[in-house]
Amino acid sequence: MINYREDSDLRGTPRAVISQVQKAVVGKFDIIEQIMMAFLAKGHILVEDIPGTGKTTVARIVGRVYSALGILSKGHLVEVDRSGLVAGYVGQTAIKTQEVIAKALGGVLFIDEAYTLSPPNADKDFGQEAIDTILKAMEDHRDDFVVIVAGYATLMPRFIDSNPGLKSRFNKYLYFEDYNGEQLFEIFRGRVDRSDYRLDEAAASAVKDHLQELYEDRDGNFGNARDVRNLFEKIVSAQADRVAQLEDPTDEDISTITVEDLKDLMDVPLRPAPEEEAECEKGVPEEEGPAGGQ
Repeated sequence: MINYREDSDLRGTPRAVISQVQKAVVGKFDIIEQIMMAFLAKGHILVEDIPGTGKTTVARIVGRVYSALGILSKGHLVEVDRSGLVAGYVGQTAIKTQEVIAKALGGVLFIDEAYTLSPPNADKDFGQEAIDTILKAMEDHRDDFVVIVAGYATLMPRFIDSNPGLKSRFNKYLYFEDYNGEQLFEIFRGRVDRSDYRLDEAAASAVKDHLQELYEDRDGNFGNARDVRNLFEKIVSAQADRVAQLEDPTDEDISTITVEDLKDLMDVPLRPAPEEEAECEKGVPEEEGPAGGQ
């Protein structure tokens, strides 16, 4: 899980800054450390990723870290995809890409799904113009400009092979793995806490079981933290509908997520809270013995 405050005040020696980031970031610190070492070796970064693994957040943190170390003058992040770089007519793509680069100087240019700049049979595609313009900027502004590109591992070679100069510029490859069930639950709890909700014990257990099952049954459409966000938003909506039906809800009612809010959203059994289970057991009469007292 990535849990990082945007207003974190990073300062000091490289060792001190790394220590501060380590305390602020959970789950991806090893990736950040590799990225920092790559840039100190005068390289840019290629990230082979899968959806929802926090690559944009990591790129933003890297910019702030480089700024704190004096490697970049600003450390801000400019995030784009193909639509932000490629225009519809000859000659316009270079201008559009140069405008984006100008905004990113002194910081990090993060290009998501970079492989779309070099589609199959791209002889007449304007994406190549964007690639060539970015490559030139990486050389011209190599002391105050970082480029991080990201995309599916199976498709990124297409981007790298589109210009011989890219292989030498992107000399560090990183891979973001799926979050496991425990990490997905940590991400969910983080969203709950930041939104000033609380999970009762039964709801927490049900969500944890569901996310573990989601991880174990994942396929190519698995969205990692994106799936967690979608689940959380659906649960909050269901919780709001339930509370709206209460005659006089308390502050605790308004802030508590219960198993009632999870119905129809999960495939795992929804166990009642321990106190509810105890009440149910009290109301069940003991079985009578066989007729005749035998």
